[in-house]
Amino acid sequence: MKIFHISDLHIGKQLHYYSLNEEQRYILSRISDKAEEYRPDVILIAGDIYDKSVPSGEAYEIFDEFLNHLADIQPSIPVLIIAGNHDNAKRLKYAGAFLEKQNIHISVLPPQEENEYLKKIVLRDEDGEVNFYLLPFTKPGYVKHLFKEEVIQDYNSAIKALIEREQIDWSERNVLLAHQFFVSGGQEPDTCGSELSYISVGGIDSVDIDCVQKFDYVALGHLHGEQAIGGPHIRYSGTPMKYSISEEKHVKGITMVTLGAKDSKIKYERIPLVMARDVRRIEGTLEEVIAQATEENRDDYVSITLTDEESLYRPKDQLEEHYTHILEVRLENRNIRSRLSRVEESGEHLEPLEAFAEFYQVMHGQPVSEKEIKVMTEIISELKNAQE
Repeated sequence: MKIFHISDLHIGKQLHYYSLNEEQRYILSRISDKAEEYRPDVILIAGDIYDKSVPSGEAYEIFDEFLNHLADIQPSIPVLIIAGNHDNAKRLKYAGAFLEKQNIHISVLPPQEENEYLKKIVLRDEDGEVNFYLLPFTKPGYVKHLFKEEVIQDYNSAIKALIEREQIDWSERNVLLAHQFFVSGGQEPDTCGSELSYISVGGIDSVDIDCVQKFDYVALGHLHGEQAIGGPHIRYSGTPMKYSISEEKHVKGITMVTLGAKDSKIKYERIPLVMARDVRRIEGTLEEVIAQATEENRDDYVSITLTDEESLYRPKDQLEEHYTHILEVRLENRNIRSRLSRVEESGEHLEPLEAFAEFYQVMHGQPVSEKEIKVMTEIISELKNAQE
């Protein structure tokens, strides 16, 4: 059985205030093209369909277009979807009954009642049945009421109890979809800056792979980098496109898994996905960075570090003539490093307005105006009031 495994679409996400809707449409269309080319027997989407719990209207449209493209492929390819921590269960579940008629199956919450179990979809190939268990993002509080009080203590015990509750026949072929932070003993998977806001590395939200080791394949979502954890059959597919500069070196794609008969060797392949606009870092003097701009790369999302030692006049304005999607411009030279070193050694603390004025001087080559000081003073005052 040939499986497409993707996750963390994060439809509606922005990158430093740039909308990624156009790029997401492009990447999702590439995924549907690859599905038509490779003809998988099933497509697994392991959570975080949307970036926000209340997606925009356009985000809904983008996902609807994607599902329609997949549904148009004949013969029909089953699509199995779980909710991630970014998804709103009710919104993702909307029209679920109708979607099932199109061979699209969605699970948004773990079991809530005594007579409920994980959503299970059974598919067949020449080697017999494959059982797919759908486990959406789960917090201990979601399922604690299903067990004795002392059973659920943390994320690990919650997931372990849910799996054991299923009484799975391990002599059959079983696949799990899950959206959690899995670890292998003391080994944690690789993480990146785009995940730090919702993953507590070394914290209580981790789940040990011991409770899922017996599955023939575990299709994971939650982390943005493609990787296996604790064994080749337990895998994060990663995001289909780059969502932060920390993902610059990631090779994005579709994880394609081919299951044979029970206990036979599983085949893993990676189908690359290339963004229309790359996300990358550029470092050098202003002249060097400008010289690197070409018609092919000027529209990329770029984080620029300038190393000029002399003062520059409005470097960002100059760079915007050559790069259309600048994420940030940083200045790093001997003077800056010396200044930071002196501040660190002296214990000096720059007030927000002082730090802004110094940064402005460095970036624009001229002092901040009285009008700009007034605006910044009002912003700082509003932020302080909001914190009180």
